[in-house]
Amino acid sequence: MTAQVPADASQPRTDSALAGRPNVAVVQGFVGSLLMMIGSYGVGWLSLASVELRRIPVIMWMRFEPAGAVVSVLILALGGMLLVRSWLRLGQRLHGWGPESRPVILRAVVAWGAPMCLALPLFSRDVFAYIAQGQVVLSGLNPYVDGYSQISNYLQIGADDMWAQSPTPYGPLFLWIEALVVGSTGGQPDFSILLFRLIAIVGVALCVYYVPKLAELHGVNPNRALWLTAANPLFLINFIASIHNDALMIGLALWGLYLAATQKPLRAIVIVTLSIAIKPITLIFLPFIGLMWAGKGASWPRKFLYWGLTAGISFGILWVMGMINGFGFGWVGALSTPGSVWIWYAPIGFLGMVVMILADALGFDGQAFTDVVYLLGRITSLAIIGWLMFTGEHSRLVRRLALAFAAIVFLAPMIQSWYVVWLIPLFAVTGIRNDWQVKTLYFMVSFFMIYAISDQLDIFPYFELSLTVARQVAAVVALGFASYLVFLDPKTKILFRKRYETLAAGELH
Repeated sequence: MTAQVPADASQPRTDSALAGRPNVAVVQGFVGSLLMMIGSYGVGWLSLASVELRRIPVIMWMRFEPAGAVVSVLILALGGMLLVRSWLRLGQRLHGWGPESRPVILRAVVAWGAPMCLALPLFSRDVFAYIAQGQVVLSGLNPYVDGYSQISNYLQIGADDMWAQSPTPYGPLFLWIEALVVGSTGGQPDFSILLFRLIAIVGVALCVYYVPKLAELHGVNPNRALWLTAANPLFLINFIASIHNDALMIGLALWGLYLAATQKPLRAIVIVTLSIAIKPITLIFLPFIGLMWAGKGASWPRKFLYWGLTAGISFGILWVMGMINGFGFGWVGALSTPGSVWIWYAPIGFLGMVVMILADALGFDGQAFTDVVYLLGRITSLAIIGWLMFTGEHSRLVRRLALAFAAIVFLAPMIQSWYVVWLIPLFAVTGIRNDWQVKTLYFMVSFFMIYAISDQLDIFPYFELSLTVARQVAAVVALGFASYLVFLDPKTKILFRKRYETLAAGELH
């Protein structure tokens, strides 16, 4: 794959990358992450089986006294939004994105991620589902048929009851990881969480390593791409604080993509297949890797040949994995599990809601009409993927992959913040311009941080501070902070309101 035209070539390169005292932003972000860690002890997710942690006096006060819960909500919201501001300010303080900026960005990733390693799970309960699914595997049940409701103590573990009877939507490799973790800890939640977090950090490390390499292949500043991706608050909270297995999935996928882009197709297919064996959504990488293997200027027969070889090798490996664990391709039938719900801010989800309301008001079956909307969304995303597979420049294959992945995400009825994090590395390494593109990212990061802070809070149900009130408090604090960043903060408001071209050289970096 040849390098494409640099997307940020117009950015000035100077020898004063550290002139803006970027370590100030690093320290501020560390404080924000530390506040999030402390807040997690009061409103982060804690298993009922975590008896020892529940006996610590400070945690008891933060979780079981109204005042402690309020303090926890406040510092969690303040910490999360301070981390957003620190990320924005770090980008402003690093002038020119020269080689001197790389160590600073890496320090930021470590400093901001370290407190999250010691936090209780935040903004998601998926890690408890991993523990329960590991018990399903170890019990000899089929996780693609039997939900973790089959495990007698799954509520004690802390797994979300919403998915208790749903099949596992993960691939065979992650089933083995779940079983290995649970088998080695005996299912004890606290130690299991630590191990799952270590696995997520492996994925983070892969992203940190391969994002700059992929950016360089595309003529994009690798340090800016690393800041946009790995120092991004959404990246850190979803992959470290929330412990999503998407960290390992994306890390492996980027590794495989780099191998494919540097003419190592067989190794690339193996690594991407391991990513698919975590979460099958990265199947979308295969046709574009096949095009890289076919080479620039390949004829259509050659493209179809290498598409077939790529798919054959990948599905052959997955078939062997399925034979070994005895579950075959059961994950195919489980793929619809996350797509069975919707959310109001997803365009397709919102449209489906409006259609349902109107259809019900007219006496029709609203759900049937909504299902049609969702189906049209899936068909449209498949059409876009097909278009991007068959048209476009060879040098823009990774960008075409990013757009195809974005079609899957934004035409689904449910969009989670970690779905957006899937996309950020692919767009960052192919170039996010300092105009409406980067502003869109700023707004998305701010929106999803506000939503995360005010959505999933573990509030003790037996005192007067209700979950609804706690969410409202968190939302008010986060929205107030975000409004300050956008409209009042003299340092950050310029990022949301003025064009890059009107600024002094280096000011917006």
